[in-house]
Amino acid sequence: MTNEMSDGIPSDVSREALADSPEVQEYFGDSFSLVSRFAEMLHDQGELRGLIGPREVSRIWERHILNSAAVVQYLPTGGTIADIGSGAGLPGIVIAAMLPEAQVLLIEPMERRCTWLNEVVDELELTNVEVKRGRAEEYHGAFQCEAVTSRAVAALEKLARMSLPLVERGGEMVVLKGKNVQQEIEPARKVLRKYKTEEPQILEALSVEGVEPTTVLRVRRTPA
Repeated sequence: MTNEMSDGIPSDVSREALADSPEVQEYFGDSFSLVSRFAEMLHDQGELRGLIGPREVSRIWERHILNSAAVVQYLPTGGTIADIGSGAGLPGIVIAAMLPEAQVLLIEPMERRCTWLNEVVDELELTNVEVKRGRAEEYHGAFQCEAVTSRAVAALEKLARMSLPLVERGGEMVVLKGKNVQQEIEPARKVLRKYKTEEPQILEALSVEGVEPTTVLRVRRTPA
């Protein structure tokens, strides 16, 4: 095994070469071509359109694509999944590419980001995606999903208020979080009780060897 840099990427593998590695291609399988095209679009337009910062352009695969993909193992393979605050399409576009049998709703309040999301959906010909412009709260009572996900949207207390009304009974909120998510659970207890959830689970989501694991928080609503 080669020596690793501090962020977990093998030192003898360039960031640009990560997408060409057999491990990454095997990990994505049939969805690799779609995910790779999405990564190219982010690389070419992401900074220009204010979707990612300048420092992120060179690390799109490990910081964004693989990070987003890691949550898929904890999501249902079918039904409806909502990604709130979808932004650049992370993780929603990656989820839609990897789970073609699921219907994926991308909920995003900013018009320019919705324009981007629709462009990506058209370019990748993702027939299982619908872009919904607005805040998550605007859709409370309009529909419910088997799962709701998000990435870097808000602290758990606020995120639960936004997400759980969109989760059907027996469904789950499955969100990408930082390593200190345990500290967010106690302040969110009141909201979690209101929506009758089970005890939150903090999960380690692995993608490919050498890439830092993603921290996932899963909260299940008790069945009706």
